[in-house]
Amino acid sequence: MTRRLLLGAGAAAALPASGAAAAPAFSPVVPGRPLVFPRDHGAHPGFRTEWWYITGWLEGSEGPLGFQITFFRTRTGLGEDNPSRFAPRQVLFAHAALSDPKVGRLLHGQRIARQGFGLAEASERDMDIVLDGWRLRREPSGRMQALAGGEGFTLDLALTPTQPVLLQGQAGYSRKGPQPGQASWYYTLPHLEVGGVLERDGRRRPVRGRAWLDREWSSTLLDPAAVGWDWAGINLDDGGALTAFRVRDARGRALWTGGSLRSADGRLWTAPNGAVAFEGGRTWRSPRTGAVYPVAPTVRLMTPAGERRWALTPLFDDQELDSRPSGGPVYWEGAVRIPGGRGYLELTGYAAPLRL
Repeated sequence: MTRRLLLGAGAAAALPASGAAAAPAFSPVVPGRPLVFPRDHGAHPGFRTEWWYITGWLEGSEGPLGFQITFFRTRTGLGEDNPSRFAPRQVLFAHAALSDPKVGRLLHGQRIARQGFGLAEASERDMDIVLDGWRLRREPSGRMQALAGGEGFTLDLALTPTQPVLLQGQAGYSRKGPQPGQASWYYTLPHLEVGGVLERDGRRRPVRGRAWLDREWSSTLLDPAAVGWDWAGINLDDGGALTAFRVRDARGRALWTGGSLRSADGRLWTAPNGAVAFEGGRTWRSPRTGAVYPVAPTVRLMTPAGERRWALTPLFDDQELDSRPSGGPVYWEGAVRIPGGRGYLELTGYAAPLRL
């Protein structure tokens, strides 16, 4: 999720400035504030950045595919005293990717615009984001509609919750570092039932599958010693949901870890710092960037009931994406399997240390 923070910040940096101003006072992330829905499905413009992040697996005539759709909102700190509607106070950015093993690399696309004029809008009342023809909208029933695309593909999907919201951390307050302010508001909707249409090169094909929504918003960057991030979100076949992350330093040691394990009957265990590990596994070297990624790690959780392990296997190795043209980093983000589940793995800081 560091990658998402950087992409949002990079999107802001990609726009022209509209006059210097003092650094704005971003809203802080502090524990004790209950999340309220549907309000907290919507935008939080007082915070520095936030994202609506959907990953999943699709099945159709073309076999198994991975997909990712992410919308970002960033408060830039630019033009806050400028009354012009053109001042880029808020910027929206979106990214979509399709993982097809027959292609052997990610297909992707992106959009960016300053908020306003009906072209780029993010509602504060509920989940309703529009960006230059792409959209993510939550209906009163809870079902979400997502429309986005990229290189020769368009995804038009309906995503229906089958489980309650999963509040990560302490009732949604999720620490990301040793200082209390290094935190985000974070909740998840796992096991989304997916149906819709995948259009590729002018041909429309029905698809079905399962997906995962992560929602985060924050104003504080990570610890200065952080250089990268590993994250996994897995829908377990038995109805459970696994979240695991670690923030790494320059020597590959964990600066902070976290995650959760929710069983199919709703019992939730939240991992304290130090109870999550990403271990070993096969690596893959990118022929484009030379980065070496641990694409098949084992996730280990030390739960009160004992140790649990899950060995991750990628749908295919080359799921690297270079977002430097839009101000973001090079990172690996792809569909993965485990015995008894499927989800996504995110690896950042392997091509170069993240500069936060």
